[in-house]
Amino acid sequence: MTMNKIIIIGNLGSDPEMRYTPKGAPVTSFSLATNRRYTTSDGENREETEWFRISAWNRLAETCNNYLQKGSKVYVEGRLSSRTYVGNDGQTRVSLEVNAANLTFLDSRGNTSNLENSENFPQFSSETPDEPANDDLPW
Repeated sequence: MTMNKIIIIGNLGSDPEMRYTPKGAPVTSFSLATNRRYTTSDGENREETEWFRISAWNRLAETCNNYLQKGSKVYVEGRLSSRTYVGNDGQTRVSLEVNAANLTFLDSRGNTSNLENSENFPQFSSETPDEPANDDLPW
């Protein structure tokens, strides 16, 4: 058995952007930031921010586009995928992306700290677990 699952809780770094594949499937993309605070062995407080690119498909894409905005706090479950592209400088690059399967709004009711009661927050799932093939991507 194999598994590819990632869970992220963070804040949107920008408003979602919705596009459509050539076959008409909606896809919404947004960046999600997570923060890590820690103290070094020298006693210095540090904070690191890690950015994730999230893609949601079909009905989940429409929901994200309609209700999320920059700063929204969300819980995302999905599958990590990579794709290769050629940058403007001609160099081949690899991009990591999370294909969202489930999403929960964590700040819709003003309470962002109590994850044990996450059943009180709206939860959304993609209607199909498979997104279109890479050749259908609108970018």
